[in-house]
Amino acid sequence: MSDMQESPKKTARYIAFDLGAESSRAIVGAFTQDRLEIEELHRFPSRNIVVRGTRQWDILYFYGEMLEALRRYSAKYGHDLAGIGVDTWGVDFGVLGASGQLLANPVHYRDHRTDGILDEAFHVVPRQSIYAQTGIQFMPLNSLFQCWAMLKETPELLREAGTLLLMPDLFNYFFTGFRASEYTIASTTQMLDVHQRQWCRPLLEAFSLPLDIMPEIIPPCTVVGPLDPDIARDVGLHTTEVIAPCCHDTGSAVAAIPAEGGDWAYISCGTWSLMGAELSEPITSDKALEYNFTNEGGIGNTIRFLKNIMGLWVLQQCRAAWTRRGEEHSYATLTDMAHSEAPFQVIIDVDDPSFLNPEDMLEAIAAHCSATGQHPPESIGATVRAVLEGLAIRYAVCLENLEDVTGKRVERIHMAGGGIQNELLCQFASNATGRPVVAGPIEATAIGNLIAQAMATGRLADHAEARRLIARSTAPKAYEPADTDKWRAVIERFKKGL
Repeated sequence: MSDMQESPKKTARYIAFDLGAESSRAIVGAFTQDRLEIEELHRFPSRNIVVRGTRQWDILYFYGEMLEALRRYSAKYGHDLAGIGVDTWGVDFGVLGASGQLLANPVHYRDHRTDGILDEAFHVVPRQSIYAQTGIQFMPLNSLFQCWAMLKETPELLREAGTLLLMPDLFNYFFTGFRASEYTIASTTQMLDVHQRQWCRPLLEAFSLPLDIMPEIIPPCTVVGPLDPDIARDVGLHTTEVIAPCCHDTGSAVAAIPAEGGDWAYISCGTWSLMGAELSEPITSDKALEYNFTNEGGIGNTIRFLKNIMGLWVLQQCRAAWTRRGEEHSYATLTDMAHSEAPFQVIIDVDDPSFLNPEDMLEAIAAHCSATGQHPPESIGATVRAVLEGLAIRYAVCLENLEDVTGKRVERIHMAGGGIQNELLCQFASNATGRPVVAGPIEATAIGNLIAQAMATGRLADHAEARRLIARSTAPKAYEPADTDKWRAVIERFKKGL
């Protein structure tokens, strides 16, 4: 993206708050006649803390940093702002009391309160029945199981609850006072009826969860309401609209993929890797359940049919472990180290549950290797390469499963998000899947947030126009598959259990 150019008569500016598990930022998007130009206005680390054994999000810290971003905007660009949109990760939520006060900090999805909860839950409602109603893949961190854990561990919160709001919905409430849940973020909870696209009453009743605390569901590209006048005055803005984009970050990322036709798959690549296809209707077949695919909401009433893959979280936590050992390296340096290592020294299943939230990722990898009859990687570069190769192997297996369920061949893969800055991973993805990979845009989530705001306010006519605008405004990079026979042999070995 080029630097933003002043064009007072033709330019409309919006702010996308893109909050992630590792870091968060405010991105300014300027829409001119034929381009979108973006600028990072403010970046801050995403802060969580353990309080008496429970990992919680520091919600007011996030809110304070968002207000700081608005102040920086008004100082730089003046009082006029066309819109504000918030996207975040899925599943986590806060609970408001009847008076509108937040009753407790939202609990982090990697907290251990849901450890082992799936087996217990399937005694209440069978696995097949939950999937048939919700179409959501099974992970213990899903909101349904977090709520059930909350009912058992802190029942007073549900007794006093007035409204449950997912993370982006909570910030929209802070900004406007309106309580609602945007469709794409609501779809991550495993509490939404995937066919009716409303809260699933039978499921909530089965788990003794109150339906009356679940807010109205609104579609993406909805104007939630005006920014509270007191907030506007405090940050130096005239009144502006708060808009619900695809409030789930993956929903925004997929919305920003500049693809045409229906023969492509996507990988939204960051802390998590989300791989799938854009469909018009959900698939809740036995085969989709067997492969543990999820049906999440997308822009324009579409379905994001996808799988969660552990993603760059494993590498992030390896880097943190090396830092604790006094070896601090940038991601670029780590990738360079990996590039010079021999391939396939170790095969790591990045989706092994032991990698979800270990105390030390390097120790978890060593234990995984021992359990699978392998010697742990002997160097930093070998470890990084094993993680990246493990990701690409998972992409290849996911692609096979996706084509099996949908009955359609995927001709190319679009990768988007911050993870595509790792060009070695992009090349590995192409090699492993045997398909061309088109990588871009890097800032897909923020761009998807911004184009949804522009659609909500009439700046863009529809999603097709938005994707054409993104294609004009970005420069995707293409990767062609190489060494596919070597990769295929390793993938077949992986599928047989390493």
